[in-house]
Amino acid sequence: MGHLITLATSLNQWALDFQGNYERIIQSIAIAKERGATLRVGPELEIPGYGCYDHFLEGDTILHSWEVLAKILAGDDTMGIICDIGMPVVHKNVIYNCRVIVHDRQILLIRPKMWLANDGNYREMRYFTPWMKYQQWEDHFLPRIIQTVTKQVCHCFPSTSVTHNSSFPGQSPFWRLYYKHGGHLYRLGAIMSYENFTPASSYMDSLGGVYLYANQKGCDGDRLYYDGCAMIAMNGHIVSQGSQFSLDDVEVVTATIDIEDVRSHRTSRSRGLQAARSKAFHRIEVPFALSSGKFGDTDGAMALGIQAKLAGARFHTPEEEIALGPACWLWDYLRRSRTQGYFVPLSGGIDSCATAVIVYSMCRLVAEAARKGDKQVILDARRMVGEPEDSVYTPLDPHEFCNKIFHTCYMGTENSSAETRKRAKDLSAAIGSYHVDLNMDTLVTSVRDLFAFVTGMRPQFRAHGGSGAENLALQNIQARLRMLLAYLFAQLLPWVRGRQGALLVLGKMPTELTLIPADINPIGSISKTDLKKFIAYAGDAFEIPILNDFLTAVPTAELEPISETYVQADEADMGMTYDELSVFGRFRKVEKCGPYGMFTKLVHEWGSFLSPVQIAEKVKHFFFEYARNRHKMTTLTPAYHAESYSPDDNRFDLRPFLYPSRFPWQFKKIDEVAAILPDRSNPAADKTKTD
Repeated sequence: MGHLITLATSLNQWALDFQGNYERIIQSIAIAKERGATLRVGPELEIPGYGCYDHFLEGDTILHSWEVLAKILAGDDTMGIICDIGMPVVHKNVIYNCRVIVHDRQILLIRPKMWLANDGNYREMRYFTPWMKYQQWEDHFLPRIIQTVTKQVCHCFPSTSVTHNSSFPGQSPFWRLYYKHGGHLYRLGAIMSYENFTPASSYMDSLGGVYLYANQKGCDGDRLYYDGCAMIAMNGHIVSQGSQFSLDDVEVVTATIDIEDVRSHRTSRSRGLQAARSKAFHRIEVPFALSSGKFGDTDGAMALGIQAKLAGARFHTPEEEIALGPACWLWDYLRRSRTQGYFVPLSGGIDSCATAVIVYSMCRLVAEAARKGDKQVILDARRMVGEPEDSVYTPLDPHEFCNKIFHTCYMGTENSSAETRKRAKDLSAAIGSYHVDLNMDTLVTSVRDLFAFVTGMRPQFRAHGGSGAENLALQNIQARLRMLLAYLFAQLLPWVRGRQGALLVLGKMPTELTLIPADINPIGSISKTDLKKFIAYAGDAFEIPILNDFLTAVPTAELEPISETYVQADEADMGMTYDELSVFGRFRKVEKCGPYGMFTKLVHEWGSFLSPVQIAEKVKHFFFEYARNRHKMTTLTPAYHAESYSPDDNRFDLRPFLYPSRFPWQFKKIDEVAAILPDRSNPAADKTKTD
């Protein structure tokens, strides 16, 4: 253990919040130095924030990024530590996504990104150009604002390695390769595969080296929640890992490693032969040693690193991710939008229940952070509840805090049941929300009377002899009025309680039903199937027994009259079960299936219990309804992105919104194939058909 090096990687940045981002960067550098780190690596594009999108094309974003860097270099923060900072840089009129390496108030080099993320939620090639000149470098003339501070005119750009006094001649420069990635939740449970995705993969294990994965954490102004888990790995083993979900604005992950372990790991002959043939990188000499060279200086830190390695990584289950990810996203949105809380209409069903429980999970996280003395969380909470910053109020009890910032309402009609009303009331009591219970029949009747007065025709429900059009219109009246009432109460409930400001209306619809407007939707890219698993988990984890009642209840919109022979059920209205709808959604988006492709896959998956003709009818029904309602997706409420089957039209699921609703060519082919395929679900019937 002759060459011990302490490394640090961390931030909850916010797009275009240059002042806040600067303060968090400075704080992370200070923490890294306190822990004895000599190298600090920050997340990608940490100065402007990763989620600036088309703002990256504006000269202002580039200018302010240089201004922040100049402010960092003007202070003493970079003295005695190498800092790797992310920002956009324009080189020869081309915008690059860059790392700027600084030390002792000097820029050592500027390193542009060579491989840009450009699928799914990522559009990096819309704003940036990848560096194409591998192992080549050019002079980059620095802005005058930087020249004034550093007295440097130009510097190296880009394929270069930094050589320190304690470095190792002839060794691969990739020892300091780090992964920088906008790591939101690709799918629930994706973090569980990080050991294969990150430096702990078998490839990195064979290559050896020290790898710093510097991921952003939090909501930086969009649908994504960057899921943290900053990691430090050595020779294929994770030696330090940050939290995946927390309310911390700054979390610095440190580890002390012995560089001799890397040398000993890289003694294979095949690796030596390849390294000997590789072209040399342009090197920049820096009069600074990452390790002190003194045995025992960091023994304690080394021991901590070994303990972390032995303890292994911590991964959350998908149910835990639903409980924590959207909750952290909601907290960031609430405090950064400077509103006073959230409002959710509780229907007594599982969807609004899931949204409410996620808000309660947020309140639990706030109370936990407050008990640990998190000053920023306490200050944000005081502002939300109308307390001055210097007050003694501290949100230690999640139920008490929930009552102050979370408002729920049951909006009943003559079609509502006593069971859903009671479930909504019991859930509110269990989590502590400020609850309102009302009947809106007078409003529904007024709209109905207005239509009858104007047209001379009075629409009736189907149960009372009305047509399908009348029945649907009367259902929609109730749904639309609930939306209007939600915004009315969200605007005025703080006033009723003697407080200033307004509330944000939360969406309560999962992926399959994301059509009711709201301000933001924490469950808009999560399927009903996954929500049920989450509710089952939360019932035990949060000690809320009433959640079991939601799991066993029949999903119903309660928009039609209830009779002895008829109770409205969602799945009957849709013509498919929620489990089937979840499968359709995954095949459509994740597996990239059109109507015929989905049919052929489902014949194999469902063929043991459904005939090919039955499967064909289900697939055609799904695509018919999808095409008929596709235009509504263009105005979706912004939703937390949690799954790869998200239907978000603005960022993730880009498709036309006017379809040939019956897909004549595709459906004809499905029918032709279904007619000749054997029926594995009923061998006897298939034999008769063959005979």
